[in-house]
Amino acid sequence: MHYGNIFFGWVFMLVWWVLIITAIVVFIKWLIEQFGEKKEGPAAKQAMDILKERYARGEIDKKEFEEKKKDLMG
Repeated sequence: MHYGNIFFGWVFMLVWWVLIITAIVVFIKWLIEQFGEKKEGPAAKQAMDILKERYARGEIDKKEFEEKKKDLMG
């Protein structure tokens, strides 16, 4: 007679655990982004942009560009 209520309880419990697990995964990703080792930060991007501009203007040749790019990328 009241099988609908039991079914609703199981669905609610399933949705609840999916939300909890999703929140944990999102939190872990956020922690990794905030405190993880960043290979390329804003300073490296800015330096790479400057390097590309210098190469485009002809101030440095391809060999020097590749060497400096390798240094910036670590």
